[in-house]
Amino acid sequence: VMSRGRNSEAVRVVVRCRPFSKKEELAHCENILSVDDKLGQIAIRNPKAPPDEPMKVFTFDAAYGWTSSQRDVYDDVVRPLVESVLHGFNGTIFAYGQTGTGKTYTMHGVSSDPDRRGVIPNSFQHIFTQISRTQNQKYLVRSSYLEIYQEEIRDLLCKDNNKKLELKESPDFGVYVRDLSSVVTKDAEEIEHVMRIGNQSRSVGFTNMNERSSRSHAIFLITVECSELGPDGEDHIRVGKLNMVDLAGSERQSKTGAKGQRLKEAAKINLSLSALGNVISALVDGRCTHVPYRDSKLTRLLQDSLGGNAKTVMIATVGPSHRNHDETLATMRYASRAKNIKNKPRINEDPKDALLREFQAEIARLKAQLEERGMMAKERRLRRYSKRLSRCLSGMDEEVWKALAEETEDRSGAKEGRAAASGGCEKIKNVSENRKSVEDMQWDQDALEKIIEKYKAMESKLLIGGKTIIDHTNEQQRILEQRRQQIAEQIRRERVIQQQMMLQDEETLEMKETFSTMQQEVEMKTRKLRRLFSRVLAVKAEIGDVIDEHVTNRQELEQTQLELTRELKYKYLLIENFIPPEEKNKIMHRLQFDCEEDQWRLRPVLPSDRWLYYEAG
Repeated sequence: VMSRGRNSEAVRVVVRCRPFSKKEELAHCENILSVDDKLGQIAIRNPKAPPDEPMKVFTFDAAYGWTSSQRDVYDDVVRPLVESVLHGFNGTIFAYGQTGTGKTYTMHGVSSDPDRRGVIPNSFQHIFTQISRTQNQKYLVRSSYLEIYQEEIRDLLCKDNNKKLELKESPDFGVYVRDLSSVVTKDAEEIEHVMRIGNQSRSVGFTNMNERSSRSHAIFLITVECSELGPDGEDHIRVGKLNMVDLAGSERQSKTGAKGQRLKEAAKINLSLSALGNVISALVDGRCTHVPYRDSKLTRLLQDSLGGNAKTVMIATVGPSHRNHDETLATMRYASRAKNIKNKPRINEDPKDALLREFQAEIARLKAQLEERGMMAKERRLRRYSKRLSRCLSGMDEEVWKALAEETEDRSGAKEGRAAASGGCEKIKNVSENRKSVEDMQWDQDALEKIIEKYKAMESKLLIGGKTIIDHTNEQQRILEQRRQQIAEQIRRERVIQQQMMLQDEETLEMKETFSTMQQEVEMKTRKLRRLFSRVLAVKAEIGDVIDEHVTNRQELEQTQLELTRELKYKYLLIENFIPPEEKNKIMHRLQFDCEEDQWRLRPVLPSDRWLYYEAG
């Protein structure tokens, strides 16, 4: 279990409520939510409960109502996280909630509209603007895009999208995806283009909740590497990684109207989200000694983000309709648990997998090669000239020799000598040698051009504030941006102070209480007893709700198990009736269990040296 030391930092959890949809307005749905953005509180009313039953209240780091803008969410929650990534920390933002509550809108929004731009496009603009304002620092920004669909990892930037990638773990790099493509980008437009290409390959599908429902978990990873001269005179590299995760919908299968392929997708989604819930519960529970990160690929990829080396923000999205009461309550409970997770973020200095050092080494090598080529070309020209001169001199007559000997005495004689030498040279020039030298020069020129082209391409990928990347915002806009940041910081501080005051109110009141009569003391203590009794009732009701939810989840898992068992029996029936026993035995003999990947693999028909080694062992 992770110790809660001085360097630990809690996961920041915020809740955002979307407005009513047109469909909900036409159906005259009731609003069951009450949002207090100043206190960061959100209250939920049970539409089936009697009117006098108190609302359930949840307190978060921030709560946004249906009137909140994309810019409010970014400035308040995400901007400080992206700033940390630029300083070399790992950061993770993930959106969690039922389908149709605005997860994808919050994360992506409308890129072309500055007011409706989501977290991801805003972070692109922020990263490159901040780089443009730096001095004496070199940056390299690269991005990757993957999705986890039915517990398989797919690279959304690869041409062969259907290729399944493997998760690996090493002491140096932690958990990583092997063969995941990475694209070096030099401005916000390039990185947005990368994201658009990836979005075209995402797995979406129609459900009752949403026409284009995300049927997979998508992770967009930005790696920002920064090289800066340290006090020791050496170049030091900081690497910040920003994971932006758009999770699949968390609603129940019965609600999605899922059948066939959609039901299988929903089963996998719910299993990975359950695994995420179990990881959160294990991290929060002080007695737990094992955190089940390996239960799903999603939790393994988010291992650093939950209880590890990262600053993490969770944006939980909910809807106000009474029809979604159960899902909204489940989302808020989930988010409330995550609030208690403690991470231990630290700056990643000089890591082994930094690409920037390789880039700088390659640029230095190409520069040296260019300089060497330049010197070699000069040497070749001098050599050719001296060869020609010696050949010309060997074929000259005595008069020319005399003219050259008299060069020191008479300048005009020197001029005549040079003219005669060149005349002699012209006479003995060999055509084939001339052609050969032209070919050599052409080859040198082509090689030089290729090196120059590669050098320029690599240097253009390195970003230097004020040189390769220029800040185009005017002074007025910059001042406006700074003021907006100051206001967001002030709102954050005020919210924290108000929450602390609310918690201390009851204790302060008890300390200040003085009674003039016994009757007054009885009345005050009776009021306090009622307040505590209502709190006990609320906790009991909460326990009952959690048990009911657990029963429902168990029933759904049993239903999924029945579906999967039925499908397995059907496949066994096919194997027994249509596949000859000898063929089945051949396949069974080739099967090998991969402990690292936790799955069965078919060994090659022709065994390689590695397999032969295993067989012998």
